Amino acid sequence: MRKLKNSELGRPTVEEFKEVTKIPLIVVLDNIRSLNNIGSVFRTSDAFIIEKIYLCGITAKPPHKDIHKTALGATESVDWEYEVDTLDLVERLKGKNVKILAIEQAENSTMLQDFMVEPNQKYAVVFGNEVKGVQQKVVSASDFCVEIPQLGTKHSLNISVSVGVVLWDLFKKFRFRQ
Repeated sequence: MRKLKNSELGRPTVEEFKEVTKIPLIVVLDNIRSLNNIGSVFRTSDAFIIEKIYLCGITAKPPHKDIHKTALGATESVDWEYEVDTLDLVERLKGKNVKILAIEQAENSTMLQDFMVEPNQKYAVVFGNEVKGVQQKVVSASDFCVEIPQLGTKHSLNISVSVGVVLWDLFKKFRFRQ
């Protein structure tokens, strides 16, 4: 077994990436403090061909050196937009028939492994602040609350890890449906 060289990976250019059919998934960042986390979300969203990222509230916007440090150029490939208020965005997306998934620990949440995507349905996944999580008013406005099962002594994951887990799971469900 031999590791592949970067030149052997067949990666698209930024221009080619923009033309690739994306999975019908939008990422919403609700007041994320860490610029490194924001950059990581861009990089993961690029890897799983996410349609768009919305940066809301206090979430910083590119260009910024600390975002670029972890995004590694994904701020150029992934479509993104800034919105002041997460709840206003969620309501607008719902008006466009986008199903909203708050990624949060909550009463009556659906465990990630049990959540199934519907054919021909677009979703937006909302990830919350590193300390406070997704705002309650946004959780209340969501169509589903999806929880990552955790069995250890800690009760949370870093947002960049949560994004990786959730996007990989939903990517598989969209791309590899039986």
